[in-house]
Amino acid sequence: MSNAEIELKLPVPDPAAFQARLLELGFHIETPRTFEHNTLYDTPTRDLRARIEILRIRQYGDICTLTHKRTNPQNSIESSRYKVRIETETTVADGTALGRIFEQLGYGPAFTYEKYRTEWSHPDVPGAHVVVDETPIGTYAELEGPPVWIDRTLIDLSINPAICLTDSYGKLFLKWKESTGSSAENLTFAECATPALTCH
Repeated sequence: MSNAEIELKLPVPDPAAFQARLLELGFHIETPRTFEHNTLYDTPTRDLRARIEILRIRQYGDICTLTHKRTNPQNSIESSRYKVRIETETTVADGTALGRIFEQLGYGPAFTYEKYRTEWSHPDVPGAHVVVDETPIGTYAELEGPPVWIDRTLIDLSINPAICLTDSYGKLFLKWKESTGSSAENLTFAECATPALTCH
């Protein structure tokens, strides 16, 4: 099933305080902290990336999900400060086998990223949620739901909208590599723990 995904991302310098505030606001944990492994697939010439699309296999705990995302130029929200994508996804039984099928069709692994994700929801707003992602380059939260709910939640959390981001983790990773000089090729805990090479 396809649906419009509307979200904002923000850095979380103090995850414990942030999640304590979620509890105060009536949020509850929907999914406890769980390791997540994502692989993006693309052609050798990165055709999907050029079209601003992603084809992803995600392993989240015991759940494997296939996702395709694309932009929607006709969506008026697209030009605003929110990240909006048309998302089509379904659970799959065997992500490894699916990856092999992609490779036989000309789509190979292009980028891998990992994180520990905790999902929060609120009983008053079905379908909207906050996720806290502990990544190798820092902790971020994502607010996903109607724009009005996102704006109200930012106020409730005392978050300055100016610090919010629409960047993907891939873009955040590239910015981190530029600032640190890291030689990591993927946003994984193993690769990002490797010290940057020092140039003389």
